[in-house]
Amino acid sequence: MEYRKMENIGISTSLLGFGCMRFPTTPEGEIDEVRAEKMLDRAIAAGVNYIDTAYPYHGGKSEPFVGKALKKYPRDSFYLATKLPVWLVNSVEDAERIFNEQLDRLQTDHIDFYLLHAMNGGRYDDMVRLGIVEWGEKKKAEGKIKYFGFSFHDGYEAFEHILTARKWDFCQIQLNYMDTEVQAGLKGYALTEKLGVPLVIMEPVKGGSLTTFADDITAMFKTEKKEGSLASWALRFVGTLPNVKVVLSGMSTEEQVADNLSTFDKFEPLSEKEQQLIKDVVAAVKARVKNGCTNCRYCMPCPFGVDIPRNFSIWNNYSMYGNAGGAKWNYYHEMKAESRADQCKKCGACEKVCPQAIPIRDHLAQVHHCIEELK
Repeated sequence: MEYRKMENIGISTSLLGFGCMRFPTTPEGEIDEVRAEKMLDRAIAAGVNYIDTAYPYHGGKSEPFVGKALKKYPRDSFYLATKLPVWLVNSVEDAERIFNEQLDRLQTDHIDFYLLHAMNGGRYDDMVRLGIVEWGEKKKAEGKIKYFGFSFHDGYEAFEHILTARKWDFCQIQLNYMDTEVQAGLKGYALTEKLGVPLVIMEPVKGGSLTTFADDITAMFKTEKKEGSLASWALRFVGTLPNVKVVLSGMSTEEQVADNLSTFDKFEPLSEKEQQLIKDVVAAVKARVKNGCTNCRYCMPCPFGVDIPRNFSIWNNYSMYGNAGGAKWNYYHEMKAESRADQCKKCGACEKVCPQAIPIRDHLAQVHHCIEELK
């Protein structure tokens, strides 16, 4: 197992971290505890020592399961990470109550890596105003929290604001080779490196999108490295960055555990040739985008309730990654019927204000036709 040292706090973590938000589930939607525990056991036996969960994962049932599953291991043999659900916190008393509940759920007397969950600029300022950041510092002084950090979902400016506001022990961002300029991005990575703040990476395979491509894109990878899985390329991309200390993977199957352990057992950073291949793949995938919608939302609200940017996002993502199941789910289940592309009445109001001059009415018709054909 590859390990990385967090120089500022003097510990070494496994480069592969086990993310506990996508455990296998039963037909009833509950965590399949027998399978999930075996998967955790296999990862730990192979050297994984960073286990990441959170208060809301699996409807609040991830923390209790993880606490039970890890109870058989010496407490100093692994690092446990969980997060404060800041959207539920309106006072220090709220934070204290939730934290104590988490200790009970996880059957532990301390949390190794404790994060303010899903920070953005506004939320962070709220946490400062409410005294939650100061509360976290006190918990650290008491030994209840070993290392204090945050996870992040916002733009670079907000990331810079939060990261430079105080001395953090670590932080967690979303990063993958398709989204190097999204959220904190590589610019945010560079800032963590400059400031010496160790980095934990989430969504390295973009929620699974980087494990499924059209045959010609897949062939680009296989021609270079026949035995490597598509997931391994995505994991190696972020793992090649030296200030990345943990790469989280939300493993849902035994096969994913085995594949990830193979990738990190004798970790190979990307060569210059492989890094160029990644750039070529990114260019080829992005060339499949159907239109140039930037989600500026100038076209919204639609007089008839169509969520124009969301429809285009589903269409473009399907065109890039070929994930038919994801496209159907997003269109027919995550979006309300009245927001779908087929509700367009072709009034043309949207096209008059679109900065990209997209033929929105024609493209909405194509969106619905494309997703309908996937049934």
